[in-house]
Amino acid sequence: MSNEQDRRTFLKTSAALVGTGLAPAVLARSRSEADRSSTEDTLRIALVGCGGRGTGAAAQALATDGSVELVAMADAFRDRLDRSHTTLSETAGDRVQVPEENKYVGFGAYRRAIDSGADVVVLATPPGFRPEHFEYAVAQGKHVFMEKPVAVDAPGIRRVLAAGKTAEEKNLKVGVGLQRHHQEAYRSTLDRVHNGAIGRPVLLRVYWNSAGVWVRPRKDEMTEMEYQMRNWYYFNWLCGDHIVEQHIHNLDVGNWVTGSYPVAAQGQGGRQWRTGKEYGEIYDHHFVEYTYGDGTKMLSQCRHMQNCWDEVSEHVHGSDGVADLSAARIEPSWGSAWQYDGEEADPYQVEHDDLFAAIRQDRPYNEVENGALSTMTAILGRMATYSGKVLTWDEAFASELSLAPERYDFGAPPPVLPDEEGRYPVAIPGKAIVL
Repeated sequence: MSNEQDRRTFLKTSAALVGTGLAPAVLARSRSEADRSSTEDTLRIALVGCGGRGTGAAAQALATDGSVELVAMADAFRDRLDRSHTTLSETAGDRVQVPEENKYVGFGAYRRAIDSGADVVVLATPPGFRPEHFEYAVAQGKHVFMEKPVAVDAPGIRRVLAAGKTAEEKNLKVGVGLQRHHQEAYRSTLDRVHNGAIGRPVLLRVYWNSAGVWVRPRKDEMTEMEYQMRNWYYFNWLCGDHIVEQHIHNLDVGNWVTGSYPVAAQGQGGRQWRTGKEYGEIYDHHFVEYTYGDGTKMLSQCRHMQNCWDEVSEHVHGSDGVADLSAARIEPSWGSAWQYDGEEADPYQVEHDDLFAAIRQDRPYNEVENGALSTMTAILGRMATYSGKVLTWDEAFASELSLAPERYDFGAPPPVLPDEEGRYPVAIPGKAIVL
């Protein structure tokens, strides 16, 4: 969208499309009995990435209307695959039809699962693998649900965008796990904001402040590659740092508000509380000031520290009021406050319902562009905090710096290695190379 366009007019006429790329019909919350399943043909699913989120996503895919079956599973580790298979068998019953020969383990397992006769592929590995897995699924003509974020660096983003265009040309349906776009409270609140309920948005505040996540102990028999794969959250080639892996949700909502993506960012971050070697190379806090093309600012905080203020939310300050998007509440400068009080379905389920309905009814459905560009928004923020510099979107997007390893093998060295004391290098602002 050019800066010359009137933003208010654009948002009023296309609010339902902003950040999703979907036609309004695809996003409709109510469906008639006839719409629920235009065909009873069985949709066969392959799950690639059998951790907690992958298991949850597969369960939600199996809970969609119509005949569905899980026919193949793949993971780097057999124990994770077996645990996921047990859980899914208990929750989805005979919709899980995965024979032993369709359980694949290792770095190349994704290809065999995708090639196993599936119609739909659920991609839920650590995001560093997403570009390669998505490219292959599209090349094989599969519909895809892929978890956010969709990459960890700019080269990966460009690969995903290119594969997304190919998917569109092939009439493949693609969903991305930014479930707030499928949550009625967010949609209703954003619709009011886009229609002027608080005037012109001038400042956004977004947060993902929490105590942090798990750590898995190192075992003597582990290679360095396996240890990092088991603790993928703490290594950028796998996770992208928590600003990318978690905070993307809040940044995505900020982009949704503005109907655009930032043109520049600057910020600060570091490791103050989570300093042990078991936490790999990522920061424990980031603060980023994003600037959009019309001058709107978004102030972004994400933090992993215990005994501190926990907050996961998004707020918009407008010329005529404020909106707490996460609470679905609007307080205009005049008149009464508005609070969403409608029914709310589980957005994690709804995003799968929408995707599978689009597949069955052959409706346009492609969430790749927003998924990739909101991921790039988070990557831009990490690059800004690591470097300590003001970075433009264009220079960050054009970066050729790849975080991927030279070779995917448990005996191969990962891209980052510990020193003699077992500590990993951590980005130092003013010195870190990010482009």
